[in-house]
Amino acid sequence: MTQAVRHDSMRARNLGVVLGEVRRSGPVTRAALAEMTGLTKTTVSKMVADLLAAGMVAETGVPSRGERGRPGTAVALSGGRVAALGLEINVDYLSACVVDLTLAVRLRRAQAVDNRTASPVETLSHLCELAREAVDEARAAGLVIAGSVLAVPGPVDDGLVHNAPNLGWRDVHVGELLSGPPGGLPAPSPSPTVDNEANLAALGELWFGSGHRDFLHVSGEIGVGAGLVVGGALFRGAHGLAGELGHVVVFPDGPACRCGGRGCLEQYAGQEALLRAAGADTVEQLTGRLRDGDAAALAACERAGHALGLALTSAVHLFDPGTIVLGGVFAPLFPWIRGPVRATTAARLSAIRAAVPDLAVSRLGGDAAVLGAAGQVIHRIVADPVAHLPAR
Repeated sequence: MTQAVRHDSMRARNLGVVLGEVRRSGPVTRAALAEMTGLTKTTVSKMVADLLAAGMVAETGVPSRGERGRPGTAVALSGGRVAALGLEINVDYLSACVVDLTLAVRLRRAQAVDNRTASPVETLSHLCELAREAVDEARAAGLVIAGSVLAVPGPVDDGLVHNAPNLGWRDVHVGELLSGPPGGLPAPSPSPTVDNEANLAALGELWFGSGHRDFLHVSGEIGVGAGLVVGGALFRGAHGLAGELGHVVVFPDGPACRCGGRGCLEQYAGQEALLRAAGADTVEQLTGRLRDGDAAALAACERAGHALGLALTSAVHLFDPGTIVLGGVFAPLFPWIRGPVRATTAARLSAIRAAVPDLAVSRLGGDAAVLGAAGQVIHRIVADPVAHLPAR
């Protein structure tokens, strides 16, 4: 059956089309927008007026020349009003950031804390305090937080974290805890979106990082996760669990892992495993020892790089990524871990492949997931801006 399109649904769709085109092509005139979208000039002018009132676009004040007829005033995305809140819970820290509609980062906040010693309720309470501080500062700058996304280190299904072994969480309804009393998350949505940290880190790399559109992003924290981006879109798998690289078995008779298996990658290349093998207390101390040529530190990176190379060999066979981007703790360690990773993958792939994937370092480091969380909100707003317009 053919169903009629409601006027408000058509308006919502057209607003998303116009704002999306401004994001891709701006600064751009109303006349050019009409040509690009196929909408009438009258419709485009109404759409632009709505977006101007919402603070989502702004007139640049620069007439656009090169078009037929009288030069028109161009409009571009505005970062002056609408913004998003990105949040992250990891094993040893909490973080928050605010990103405006142009994807400019307006503020970052981080708090070092061992979340393994706290209950989920305690951890989320501390996160809400950090979020409120970030929101208050954003509001003082004239920004309106239009939504939030939270990154957590574990598989997520509709706000439910099934199992985050490094946190000790199992079947935690994060979405319900955040939106319920006392004092939930300071955002308009009663149910903040919760997503996997590694997936959001890959999106952070896509939107804020190197500009690659086909890559495997590997985030090294206490756990090791990965996100696969294909054609500029995140690949999640049938159940949203794709990318659990840290639990790929690299040595079957290796040490026990918190997931219940043995010899998993993160037992060799995770942050704690690296520090323990090097006899260091922090990543900063480890990099200092590496610069000094410390034998134990170099051996720890050699072993971690070899294990990571083994896991990545399987990932390359399965997914054939164009580039592998190393982020998180692997970013500061890249000068020392790159060699063993490249040597291991090349030795195991070159016999059947003309070339192995490029190996790159993320410029975002440990900020990738929280930036990806905020960026996900911004992309949703651009796709469907109608909910964020002033009431008529």
